[in-house]
Amino acid sequence: MIPQLAFLSPDRLWILLMIPFLVAAYVFAMRRKNRRGMRFTNTSMLDVVVPKQSQWRRHLAVALSLLSLVTLTAAFARPSTQVDVPRERATVVIVIDASQSMQASDVAPNRLAAAKAAAIGFVQKLPEKYNVSVVSMAGNSSILVPPTLAHNTVENAINGIKLQDGTAIGESIYTALRALQQAPKDPKNPDSAAPGAIVLLSDGSNTAGRAPMQAAAEARKVKVPIYTIAYGTENGYVDLDGKREPVPVDHELMKQIAAATDGQYFAAATVDQLRSVYENIGSEVGYEKAEREVTARFAGYGLALAVLAALGAISLGAKWP
Repeated sequence: MIPQLAFLSPDRLWILLMIPFLVAAYVFAMRRKNRRGMRFTNTSMLDVVVPKQSQWRRHLAVALSLLSLVTLTAAFARPSTQVDVPRERATVVIVIDASQSMQASDVAPNRLAAAKAAAIGFVQKLPEKYNVSVVSMAGNSSILVPPTLAHNTVENAINGIKLQDGTAIGESIYTALRALQQAPKDPKNPDSAAPGAIVLLSDGSNTAGRAPMQAAAEARKVKVPIYTIAYGTENGYVDLDGKREPVPVDHELMKQIAAATDGQYFAAATVDQLRSVYENIGSEVGYEKAEREVTARFAGYGLALAVLAALGAISLGAKWP
């Protein structure tokens, strides 16, 4: 339930050493009571004077009391864990493949049109304080919009992407890194750089420019993760110059780029899958890990167990009809 649990005051956990002694004391008391009960030869009168108590209710009440002690001790030790908290600022560069293979209609109406619609939906769900940039990738890559808070401008740029020849994946990564450098500074803290990430959607192999893995190494050097999306099916094709050309997706290259930059690789063969991928990326980019103390949660568990233990003790002492 709570991964990577730590305690800010771990020395207080020594209190838990009381648990084995309490369990031993309870077992000893139960055995002693049983031995004393064996002295009476006629137990019928004893049942009238002292009604027989339910063994399982007694054991349950004790177990709940011990569990309450454990959780309250954990709360006393100030537990903490890593949780996802929204980033206040970030810069996201969206790289969209605009090569001729993106006109394949294996994803209706075609790969590029579906990619545009999904990317716009992704931008619309990003926080308003996020700077967003768009890079068009073909034989040459270009920054269509530098990092900006005007997300409507980004959407218009995505809609305006046109098909071109070639696929320069490596060059597009270098271009995206240049775009990140153009992100505006925080006026309240101009010396700090906002976290940056690249979202790269492509369906093909690199055919021009510098090697993609060389560019990925540069991204890793500046600690910029690349989230790659291999988009399309293995049955895609395009008709160029009267000739039908198959355009299968290069999944392996996308995997390598993501792995080299501590990003994540995704595969999408339908519009719905692409939307789901963008939602996952939004969660990754929009949140960061932070340590949070969860003492109140453990105290609440302990209180709930203490109440149940008290109810169990009351049931043992009450005379039910």
